[in-house]
Amino acid sequence: MPRRRNRQDPGQVVALGRGPGRSRALTRDEARAAFALVLAGAVDPVQVGAFLMLLRYRGEDAAEVAGLVEAAQAVAIRVDATVALDWPSYGAGRTRGAPWFLHAALSLARAGVPVLMHGSNAFSAGMSVAEGLAALGLAPATDAAQATRQLVRDRFACLPLAALAPELDRLLRLRRPFGLRSPVNTVVRLLGPARAAAGVDGAFHPAYLEVHLGVAERLGRLRLLVLKGGGGEVERLPVKPAAAHLWTAAAGRAVLDLPAVPGIGDACAPEADAAGLAVVWRGDAAPPAAVATVATVKATIALGLLAMGRAATVAAAEADAGRVWAERR
Repeated sequence: MPRRRNRQDPGQVVALGRGPGRSRALTRDEARAAFALVLAGAVDPVQVGAFLMLLRYRGEDAAEVAGLVEAAQAVAIRVDATVALDWPSYGAGRTRGAPWFLHAALSLARAGVPVLMHGSNAFSAGMSVAEGLAALGLAPATDAAQATRQLVRDRFACLPLAALAPELDRLLRLRRPFGLRSPVNTVVRLLGPARAAAGVDGAFHPAYLEVHLGVAERLGRLRLLVLKGGGGEVERLPVKPAAAHLWTAAAGRAVLDLPAVPGIGDACAPEADAAGLAVVWRGDAAPPAAVATVATVKATIALGLLAMGRAATVAAAEADAGRVWAERR
């Protein structure tokens, strides 16, 4: 992709868009170099739009996305704190309700697990993470220094993408004029700003599971657990069986079968206002469908334990998750 002042041949755009039988995915190096120019503001806006939409049209390729992530990591601020679990939150869509996964992340933090959440809920129809945190008397960090202080004090911090990498946030917001998501949605989920030893990750469509795992493998991530979650969030509704996909540098890929939780019927974790979110956290009262809500939180805690390798089996993770939730206060 050319620098605007040189008006060179738009190499990567041409490679992507030659047409049937002639276009190809970019190599990891090509993708890294092209996206570095995009993030530096050295590319014409028309080319940026063409580049992102051609990447989407061709379908996401793991090697290609790995190069995009490497370019993004080079411009994003790095959180220099000990983090055990990376937790991206970039959910979107009409199905996204209250962020019950916040309860899971905060419970793990109370149990001694440093958790860094990062994200943007700009396109979510549900309650944002910032609103959820406010309901619990908390607030996102404004920069890396504050995130580090929060991690030291509370073992939890949430860093918005706008503070983490403003240029990535701007590109993510192009979803509105495009009317479509772009590979930037995948890139930010895999950013890993603290280079944590383990991470959880949500994909909104099963086809993207392979890309997330392939990028983790290529970037040398130690552990990453990926599942198809509502709106792409790391949150499990345990009303029916599901599968989690685990990558570890030591053992490669594995599929973990997650059974349905008995006794909750067909209920799902309900939508809630700020007061309802706080009530469930405090355990002060039993709102409608509280059984399903708490089951969702505990099932999501179990995902974090499996991602970190702190439970050897799904059954052990689910048993430990109940203890983590009970001891959160």
